[in-house]
Amino acid sequence: MQANGRMPHLCHPVIQYFKNQDQRTIEIHAPEPGAWVNVLPPLKQEEFQQLSDNLEIPLDFLSDSLDIDERSRYEIDDNVRLIVIKTPAENNSFNDSDAFYITIPICIILTHNQIVTVNSFENAAIKKFFNTFQNRKPDNRKLMVLKVFEKVVVNFMDFLKEINHRRNLLEQKLYDSNSNEDLLELVRIQKSLVYFVTALRSNELLMMKLERTNFLSLNEEERDILNDLIVDNSQALEMANIYTNILSSTLDAFASIISNNQNVVLKRLTYVTIALQIPVLVASIYGMNVPLPGQESHYAFYIPVLLSVSLGLWLAWYFVRKKTSR
Repeated sequence: MQANGRMPHLCHPVIQYFKNQDQRTIEIHAPEPGAWVNVLPPLKQEEFQQLSDNLEIPLDFLSDSLDIDERSRYEIDDNVRLIVIKTPAENNSFNDSDAFYITIPICIILTHNQIVTVNSFENAAIKKFFNTFQNRKPDNRKLMVLKVFEKVVVNFMDFLKEINHRRNLLEQKLYDSNSNEDLLELVRIQKSLVYFVTALRSNELLMMKLERTNFLSLNEEERDILNDLIVDNSQALEMANIYTNILSSTLDAFASIISNNQNVVLKRLTYVTIALQIPVLVASIYGMNVPLPGQESHYAFYIPVLLSVSLGLWLAWYFVRKKTSR
């Protein structure tokens, strides 16, 4: 596992080659013109170098995908285009304080003949893209990039709905009992939303720059698709912001409730302490080793007891009356 406690790498490196044939997705053993190359880590440096040489890809384009904090951006080098976009993924960390979900980069590389996707980890967006790949035309690489964008946005929407459902369940549990474990779960959800908001903003800027610079040389129809994706991404960002604000308000409300309950308990303890101090005071006075009124009486023991109980009950009645009169 990584030192930061985040998602562990896969056990074995995987380089997959796919192409469409008769409306079917088939896996091939070597890259061909118009093929889709999907790379899953971990890869050794020599494997990266070999893949870089075979596909004529700058080496840093491949290695950038391993940085989990890589920001959304695009770059061109020797007519090879790189696009990095962030997508959500479950956090398989063993640390109970980490976020439930994090965001990871997907590197999309447009070579001279292929489209290459390089993943930090397995993720749902690429799986969804694979499930619809048989309907794609790999030679239209620009449209395939937009379809990957589409799956990323859908992936964010799905995760946000799951987060909201999880938050509602935890809030219902907190209404019944103020459990520390449930509060910590909400904090982990809040951390997840911070990752989502940051990634969605970065993705939005990326898409807007792609539209403004026409980095992919899109035609009119493809530009319309990109515009729709920008709108959908903005909707996901708005959802993430709303859920973040709701969760922050919820945590603040529960913090106020816990503080108020603590004040009520302390007030009750103060009342009890004051009510008990009066009998202690009376007993202390009658316990002095000096002559006291009525000490020769047969009722010398019962007088301070009765006086203590009476004063204690009177104080209790006074506090209760004071509370009910508010």
